[in-house]
Amino acid sequence: MADVIGMAGVPVNGSLALGRAVSKARLRLMPFLILMYMMAFLDRSNVGIAKQALHGQVGISEGMFALGAGIFFVGYAMFEVPSNLILHRVGARVWLARIMISWGIVAACTMFVTGATSFVIVRLLLGLAEAGFFPGVILYLTYWFPPENRGQMLGMFYFGYPLALVIGGPVSGALLGLEGWLGLAGWQWMFLIEGILAALVGVLTLFVLPDRPAEVAWLEPEEKAALSVVLTRELGEKADDGSGTFASALRDVRLLQYVLIYFLMQICSYGVVFYLPDQVSRLLGVKIGFLVGLVSAIPWVCAIIFTAIWPVISQRLNLPRLFFQVCLVLIVGGILVSAHSAPFVAIVALCFAASGIIACQAIFWTFPTDRFAGLAAAGGIAVINSIGNLGGFVAPNLRAAADRIFHSQTAGLHTLAIAGACALLATLLLPARGRRVAEVALRDQPIGRRRQA
Repeated sequence: MADVIGMAGVPVNGSLALGRAVSKARLRLMPFLILMYMMAFLDRSNVGIAKQALHGQVGISEGMFALGAGIFFVGYAMFEVPSNLILHRVGARVWLARIMISWGIVAACTMFVTGATSFVIVRLLLGLAEAGFFPGVILYLTYWFPPENRGQMLGMFYFGYPLALVIGGPVSGALLGLEGWLGLAGWQWMFLIEGILAALVGVLTLFVLPDRPAEVAWLEPEEKAALSVVLTRELGEKADDGSGTFASALRDVRLLQYVLIYFLMQICSYGVVFYLPDQVSRLLGVKIGFLVGLVSAIPWVCAIIFTAIWPVISQRLNLPRLFFQVCLVLIVGGILVSAHSAPFVAIVALCFAASGIIACQAIFWTFPTDRFAGLAAAGGIAVINSIGNLGGFVAPNLRAAADRIFHSQTAGLHTLAIAGACALLATLLLPARGRRVAEVALRDQPIGRRRQA
């Protein structure tokens, strides 16, 4: 009988070792990465919960709110690429901790806003502080997980997005109820407490998040070896394709396609996120508070459930383009139905839209991570995220402008749906299937040597 002898002299099969390595990395890394993303998204989106309070107590108009909500992404775009290149060189642990601590401090400082000018400045600074976080985590996942598992991990990471809205919506709404306590308005307490929490999670990052598999003691030598073989094989394939340098990524026409699709996706995403509490408030006929926060969380609960299933099926069938396109159809249909329906039907439609918004982003990132490696991945992912996220700047301003020009509260929703339809057309040129590496890599370079018993 033939056994496989691992690097430590222990019988081991390469595929089993790889499976154990991926499972351990998932259990050790993903919960904390999800927590980090929850804090990131909460601190950029809680402005939607504070919208009515900022309007009534600080005098921020609809137009200035849209500018402040969106200008976050201008600051974000300015430092995205250099931030990700620095992370690639100095390591994720230190750099992601720096990002979280700085953005937590800036987010807390939103409590000092006294008018439109200070609101816009703080939002711009928040974008500068957070720049590099999201693409940094996407790059970090390529250091730990093979392409075959990356879609599932991206789906798990994206749980942080809806969880921030599911948990953060009611919590933020409840914090607004602290109105007048110790002389502070409720919205001031919300920004202060949620900003401090983000900074504390940043400090924890220094102690929780390892940079690379080779550094950890919780992986056995044969598990590290199996993971190294597969990830090295992937890097080699991408280098053979000419996709290993930042310059090669900038010359790649695929990069432009990814940027366009992601830009259009973010128009849909943030056009819904920033205005969902306000839309639910109008549907229910009540002011934004705990009840609106609770109802606003329902679409994001549905999104968590859907994202736990849809990217996994996509990965197993290796049909990322088709599953991605279905998500975009859900977004477009959900937004349109929500614009012209009674409250119950509108909220159900928003559940479909929110599910598509989260799941499509998890699947989307499998395309560029399959395409680029090394500095090309670091720079390319940052370029996609920085330029694409400008859709978050366009979304609130486009929606507000459409409503104003057409004197309608549904015109803005129609513009979001048009953006989603354009993204759907742009997906026709994406590859139908994703990269597969592990089986070939472990077959060509098995872990260990065979011994006859």
